[in-house]
Amino acid sequence: MLSDSSSAASHSSPAVPARIGALWPALAAAVLGVAILYVVGFAGPHAIHEAAHDARHSLNFPCH
Repeated sequence: MLSDSSSAASHSSPAVPARIGALWPALAAAVLGVAILYVVGFAGPHAIHEAAHDARHSLNFPCH
């Protein structure tokens, strides 16, 4: 019986770091998203247009 309870405890402890490890990509995506919104929010309309225009050309999408 003693070995069953110790094996159950060993199975539950790796789950906590796995959940914490799964939060890092989500946190990084949220920080990156906020940073992009901040930069685009303060960029001038001409700069945003040129960036979108260059992105269209790099994807081989006809824009004019």
